[in-house]
This record gives sequence, C-alpha cells and structure tokens, in this order.
Amino acid sequence: MKQTALNPAVLKIGELAGRAGLTVRALHHFDSIGLLKPSARSASGYRLYNRADIARLHQIQALRRFGLPLADIGALLAQPGTPFAEILAQQIAALGRQIKQACVLRERLSQLQRQLDQGAEPELSGWLSTLELMAVYDKVFTPEELQRLPFYSNGAKSQAEWAALVAQVRALIDGGVDAEHADAQRLAEHWMIMLERDTAANPDFVMRIDTLLAQDAAAQQRTGITPQLRQYVMDAFSARRHSVYAKYLDEDEMRHMRANSGKRAAEWPPLIAAVQRQMDAGAAPDTPAVQALTRHWFELFRDFAGDRPATMLKIRAATEKEPTLRTGTWMSDDMLTFIRQSAATLQAAAAKAGAGSSAG
Repeated sequence: MKQTALNPAVLKIGELAGRAGLTVRALHHFDSIGLLKPSARSASGYRLYNRADIARLHQIQALRRFGLPLADIGALLAQPGTPFAEILAQQIAALGRQIKQACVLRERLSQLQRQLDQGAEPELSGWLSTLELMAVYDKVFTPEELQRLPFYSNGAKSQAEWAALVAQVRALIDGGVDAEHADAQRLAEHWMIMLERDTAANPDFVMRIDTLLAQDAAAQQRTGITPQLRQYVMDAFSARRHSVYAKYLDEDEMRHMRANSGKRAAEWPPLIAAVQRQMDAGAAPDTPAVQALTRHWFELFRDFAGDRPATMLKIRAATEKEPTLRTGTWMSDDMLTFIRQSAATLQAAAAKAGAGSSAG
C-alpha cells in the first residue's frame, strides 16, 4: 500500500472513528473483511483514509441503518448493478418477520403482566417453565392460533393445573394402580375435560399437540406427559366409556366393543379434525370430500359397534343421554348433525342407484 504524508484531506483511523461514531476496533474489522480498506498508510504505519474512503464509509453506514448485514453490504457495493427492488423486497420481508416476533413478545409480556395484576405471582421456576412451554408451542401454532388457545392465554395458571393433574396420574402409575380403577377413570375424564377447555374444543389443535408430545422429547420433559403416561390416560378413559356403555349394551355387545374399540382408535382424531375443517370451510354435506369422510366415519363406527342395527341404535341412544360419552371426542352437536346429513345424502343416492338398476 502506498505511504503518504498527512494532509487535511486524509484522516487517521482514530479521527475517522470519532467523526463516524464508530470504534477503532470496528474499522479494523471492516479492513479485515475487505469492506473498507484505507487507501494509504503513514510512514509510521497508521491507517489513513481519504475522501473516497470516507464516502464509502458513509455508504456502509447508510446501508447498515437499512438493515443489511456487512457481508451483503460488501457484495452490494462491489456490484453497482445489483437489483435494488429485490433488496427492498427482502428487507421488507425481514422487517415483517421482526414485527411479528415483536408482536408475539409484546403479547407474551402483556399476558404475564395481566396475571401479575390478578395476583398470580408464582415462583421463578414457574415463570421459567411457562416461558419454556410457550417456546415449545410456538413450533406448531401461529401467533394468531396461540391467541385462540385458552391454555396459552392463561399461561402460568393453566400450567399449574396441568402439572398438578400430571402429578396425580403419575402417582397412580407409580403406585401400580390399574388403568381400569375408578380413580384412574376419574382423572382421565378430568384430563379430557381440561383438554377440550384448553384447546377451545378444536380437534385440529389437539392433533398438533398430540403429535408434538409424541415426537418432542423436550416437550415431554417440560410437561411430564410421556408416552407411557399418555397411554395410561387413554386406557383409563376408554375404561370409563366402556363402563357407561355397559348400562345400555348386553354382554355380547360389550365383548365386541372391548375387543375392537382400540384397534382403529388412532384414526378418529384426524378424521374428526378433517370433518371440522370441511365445516369451517362451509362445505355442503353432499360434496364428494365430505361424503368420503362420512364413509370413513361409519366404517370406524361399525368396527367397534358391530353390524347389528339394534346395537347401533343403543349406542346412539347412550351417546345422546350420557354427556360423558361425548367428553374428549371433539364431536359437537353441529358435527354430528353434519355427518347425519351427509349420510342421508349417501343413502338417498344409493337408493336411487338401486331403483335405476332394478328398472334396467
């Protein structure tokens, strides 16, 4: 590099740093990455910056305020033909993400403030646990969806309730209490009631939470809801339902139900969620997509109920009379009506096809 004597148009690194509001260390870094190299050095080795260098530094500072990282600034200044429209679009998108994150943080802090105003002030460990869970659920829900989830909005309070319930279930498991025991059934029913409440009775939300807890070891550790504990709750809840159905069905019917109700149980949650999405989208009961779901619905129903019409009527009567049988199913009255309307259109179409075949 060329050495030169000092003149008014040249600044030493310290002088330039002071005028630009930077540190000498920052200018050293700019030099090391090739972003801003001094045009000359003094006889004693000091970095010297001329008018062109100072102008380049002004450009760098302007682009930094614009939000561009140093690597992108260097590439931009090296290529005068860079499409600025594309850069603007990228920066707008980046700012959009930052705004969304800031809104989520603001709502989270407001939520904590509301709880403090209401007199809820748990230990530090409770706050940290709540914040950790918020971060976990951020993975599977959008900010808008999170605001619709009561368990998220209630924060530390909901977390404390779930922690207490998980501890009670864990105590039964550790004590060797069978899932069919009355205490286990009682806790399982309470579990389902809380789950419906805290997910706003949205089957799609429940599906995502179940998937998260099944696959995310960190979520299992933070909540205490291990696969073993969850299965215990499901078994206890199934036993609870069977005890209610036993008031309406004979021994043969109950034997069939107990033998078959668990075989395809995993297919019900996604099916119910799919039906809810069709309803939310305003689909008519006679559309092909809804009718396909209805066929699947009655296929699963026949698998655990059997093919006897009398048994099916008993089960329907039990479901209408016993609120417990609807708990934890996410089947609303509107959904059942929707499915029955779809089934009626299928039956009408089948009858019409049969009549046409006979006429032929």
